[in-house]
Amino acid sequence: MSFPEIIIFVVLLVFGIYSFSQGLLERYHLIKRGKPENRFDNPGRRIAGIVTDVLGQRRIVREFGPGLMHLMIFWGLIVFTLGMLQLFLNRLVPGFNLPLLGKSPLFYLLADVFGLFALVGILVSAYRRYVARVERLDVGSGREEAIIAGLIGGMSLMVVAYFIAGAALSLLLPDTKYSLAFITNAVAGWMSGAGSGTLTALYITFWWVSAALGIGLMIFFRYSHLVHPVAAPINAYLRNLQPRGGMTKPINFEDEEIETFGVGKIEEFTWKDLLDAFACAECGRCQASCPAHLSGKPLSPKRIILQMKEHLIEKRKTADDKKLVGEVIDPEAIWACTTCFACMEQCPTFNEHVPKIIGMRRSLVMDESDFPGEAQLAFTNMERNFNPWGVSWNTRADWASDLEIKILGDDPGAVDYLFWVGCAGSFDDRNKKVVRDLAKVLKATGTSFAILGTEEKCCGESARRLGNEYLYDTMVKENIETLNGYGVKKIITHCPHCFNTLKNEYGQFGGHYEVIHHVQFLSQLVAQGKLKFKPGSEKVQATYHDSCYLGRYNGVYNEPRQILRAIPGVTVTEMARSRANGFCCGAGGGRMWLEESHGKRINVMRTEQALTTNPQIICCNCPYCLTMLEDGLKDKEAEEKVKVLDLAEMIARTMA
Repeated sequence: MSFPEIIIFVVLLVFGIYSFSQGLLERYHLIKRGKPENRFDNPGRRIAGIVTDVLGQRRIVREFGPGLMHLMIFWGLIVFTLGMLQLFLNRLVPGFNLPLLGKSPLFYLLADVFGLFALVGILVSAYRRYVARVERLDVGSGREEAIIAGLIGGMSLMVVAYFIAGAALSLLLPDTKYSLAFITNAVAGWMSGAGSGTLTALYITFWWVSAALGIGLMIFFRYSHLVHPVAAPINAYLRNLQPRGGMTKPINFEDEEIETFGVGKIEEFTWKDLLDAFACAECGRCQASCPAHLSGKPLSPKRIILQMKEHLIEKRKTADDKKLVGEVIDPEAIWACTTCFACMEQCPTFNEHVPKIIGMRRSLVMDESDFPGEAQLAFTNMERNFNPWGVSWNTRADWASDLEIKILGDDPGAVDYLFWVGCAGSFDDRNKKVVRDLAKVLKATGTSFAILGTEEKCCGESARRLGNEYLYDTMVKENIETLNGYGVKKIITHCPHCFNTLKNEYGQFGGHYEVIHHVQFLSQLVAQGKLKFKPGSEKVQATYHDSCYLGRYNGVYNEPRQILRAIPGVTVTEMARSRANGFCCGAGGGRMWLEESHGKRINVMRTEQALTTNPQIICCNCPYCLTMLEDGLKDKEAEEKVKVLDLAEMIARTMA
């Protein structure tokens, strides 16, 4: 390589590196606008996550087709980049070889094959986005994606061609390092008849074209919004390591310096929230799993993340002061969320959609008093009667009046467990039947337990999910005072929402308890042989619905299925969407108390999914799910043929 060529290349390379670095720096300053947050604890777990989820692409390959495509691009470009580095440096410094790689025939074989993988992956990606036009990938004109795909694809072609030309030369001037690169050698054999002069010219031309494309990509990076290849691995390292159910952070209402309680401006997100916006791969997996989006609601988790990014960039350019919720993000989208966690379960870059939505709800409720009227009714009911139903608080224990259940305040003696009944079990007529059956099972198995009776108050979960953190804060502290006053250590819950709140969120306020959901406890009783079932029970075809707050939030999938397998005569057929891929009933996130005015009802969609299994019984473990699925059966006029039962009811009916 001549000295003038070296000067030209070095100047171009320095300019490319400068542009790339400036692009990173500009994005760093945008992300730095967010509030502080510590995401640097537990480096061991974080590094392990990089190995499994970045290098191993664990979340990506859950969806086999697109996952395989991305795997090909990811690893293809890594190996391809090493090959490109070897080729560039070898021409700049004749005879240079990367340590352990440059002289290895295996390296050139891998570069050959993986370069082809990358090219095929890019072509498949372009086909899905621009020809098949997969709905979840649509984000607008897509010009940036096309340019980047073209640059990477073109660079891949050039480097492959460069290998081919180099291998062709090696046929004239044999070099064993190309001996295993069978694809390259096959084409090189065809090209070798061109002669050394022509091949040398091609060799040099391909080198410059691939160098120009690579440097062009570095320059274009500065002006592109698509930076997830850089931001996503960083985001994976900085992912949340706390229990999923405890991701919502409390507010110190005694801090007089706090001016706002929610997220009303883009700068009121944390810096990690803003990093999420740049890490987004725009793959649409969150959108494709979101029950609100799939049922025709104005919510796309992907769109919210992209709107955040667009607004952040625009605000830097124009000092734009648009209202975050209202002018940038549709308020209807914020209120449509059921907080089911499906988006976060599927996101390959570990973006955290749900906490952002809760933060924006907090702003609407506590800073602006702008929220649905039905939410106000729920808040008022919780304030006055300590339950969202609005039923008089002094009737909370009426469901147990004839069951001789110990009330902790009447007899503060030692018991093993507190049975936290919850508002649904205390005030909703249908769910009273469930807690009565559950109490009977507990008594029959000799479980030592008591209830709080009228001293129990709503756990506050709906208030927090709807954005009224102040009301939640008040209720939590009152409940913790009661629980700690009785020295409660172990709690059995009926409702997954109560379970998650007591288990994962009360600890934020000093309430530390061993909390178990009734399905987990009943599964233990079955395993211990304390629950016996009637022999020769009638054969029943059932399907099981996973509650979001028991399943995706807390990973309880096996226990309910173990119970069903233990009940004689029950055959379970899984729905297409089950376990971590389960579909929400539509009542989470406080949606139980709000009207559903857009699109199709989510509970009806879930009921339709259940009915495809031809069940006689739809089993569940959540009072909200039970209510929503029964309403769904009524909508489908199937309530006479199919019943919805809690697992506690299933056990009570078949227990010996």
